Amino acid sequence: MKTTRNKRLTTMVTLAMLGTISFVLMLFNFPLPFLPPFLKVDFSDIPALIAGIVFSPLAGVVVVGLKNVLYYVFNGGGVPVGEVANFFAGVAFMYPVAWFYHKRKTNKALASGLLAGTITMALSLAILNYLVILPAYAFFFGMADMADPAVKTDLVLYGILPFNLIKAILISALFVPLFLKLKPWIERQRLQLQA
Repeated sequence: MKTTRNKRLTTMVTLAMLGTISFVLMLFNFPLPFLPPFLKVDFSDIPALIAGIVFSPLAGVVVVGLKNVLYYVFNGGGVPVGEVANFFAGVAFMYPVAWFYHKRKTNKALASGLLAGTITMALSLAILNYLVILPAYAFFFGMADMADPAVKTDLVLYGILPFNLIKAILISALFVPLFLKLKPWIERQRLQLQA
């Protein structure tokens, strides 16, 4: 009983730390020169990937959620359209990676997960932006252009879709060597949680 409580506490503290690190990483963002400037790359999904691999895909979702709640609070509130979009993007990328890795726990499974996560994030965010996020910007922020089907189509095809593909590739390129370096530690953590 005490061991289970200690494991639960350790897990909660670790997820809180990873969520906080993720929030800090979210602050260090940058636009890509050939895409719309409001689309910014950051590496805040890396702590969520670590949580998803060490604990479970759901733990990664918790880290993505915590990061966006912290960002919303420290950003001054308002309508959280960007935070909601970031949450769905983070989950769409992280969840397949963690799911594939938990199925086999091999480097090949990780590579398959990164590929699946890249495709899932790019396609789901293209659809979500077209149907929900861009119309929400039009409604809440008075950006009437965002409701125009032609503008939405161009923005999704020539901005959002390539942006999410590039972002996922950049995160994967940074995460793979980090994962290979941390793999012994990750496996120790997983074994301790299962003991």
